Amino acid sequence: MRTLEQINPYVFALLIMLLAALVSYLLDWWFLPKLATLLILQLGVATVALRGDRLPAVLAALIGALSFNYLFTQPRYSLHMTDADDIVNMLVFLVIALLTSHLAAYYRSQQEALRQAQLRSSVLLSVSHDLRTPLATIIGTLSTMQSYAGKLPGKDQQELLQGALDESHRLHRYIENLLQATKLQQGQMRFSTTMQSVAPIVQAVVSRLDNPRVKVRLDTNLPDVPVRESLLEQALYNLVDNALKYSESEVSIVVKADLNGLDIQVKDQGPGIPAADHSKVFELFYSTRKGDKGEGGTGLGLAVAAGIVRAHQGQLAILASTQGCTMGIRLPLQQGDRHA
Repeated sequence: MRTLEQINPYVFALLIMLLAALVSYLLDWWFLPKLATLLILQLGVATVALRGDRLPAVLAALIGALSFNYLFTQPRYSLHMTDADDIVNMLVFLVIALLTSHLAAYYRSQQEALRQAQLRSSVLLSVSHDLRTPLATIIGTLSTMQSYAGKLPGKDQQELLQGALDESHRLHRYIENLLQATKLQQGQMRFSTTMQSVAPIVQAVVSRLDNPRVKVRLDTNLPDVPVRESLLEQALYNLVDNALKYSESEVSIVVKADLNGLDIQVKDQGPGIPAADHSKVFELFYSTRKGDKGEGGTGLGLAVAAGIVRAHQGQLAILASTQGCTMGIRLPLQQGDRHA
């Protein structure tokens, strides 16, 4: 079922104004004053203006004016007007409706500017914390090796190098997520897909994580689905990596399918996610960390995963579970235009 946001703005304007005209016409039988009729039509214009662009709001204003003229002025059911008060009322209605559309457009532009400012602030906060930590470790490791060149035992050198390498991979993952998040925010994630099995993608994620706690259960005879392999791998990696952070026991990747789609579920036995946060965890830069200190993720991984799945015309949601947390990806079986 289509939501209001998915309806064409011009169709939305037509539907809202027809509804406003119908309500006004029905109430007119109860001797609703003409000014009250105009207020109802004006409310319809305001609704369209706040929802859509300026042109649909202008269209709504014209529909409202014509409805008032045709249904509520003498002679009724014609576009001819004889009463000077009715003409003035309609002109005032048009002026107010056009001003409403202009103010609504200005309000939306200011709201978008505020959202972008908040996003930039979140980016700066996250970058300052999450780039600094691995960089400090890498710099400290290399400085130690330089200071004690030739004096450290081989085993210690290997441990230092492995630590620096791990932090380098962590830094790379963070930058990759930041890049994907930027593309998602700017609507630039457009790509083609190919019909393929998700089994190699799951195995690639398991190989990247290289963690014995990750277990995989694949149903037999899984259908091919339209995906971009590298992007879906990144989304699944983010989910499993997040589950490993908040659970000390087994993390399962379960893949199954039915006639309508394919499901990839990531299950952990951790503390779970409070119900109040279910709608927030997929928001960009939402994190349990407070300020620049404390525990918590970057607020990128789950948001990027959700954006990638959405770009595949799929859904990512937190599923009901008796213990821990279960993240579920639902992918369609049919191929279509992919964008976010």
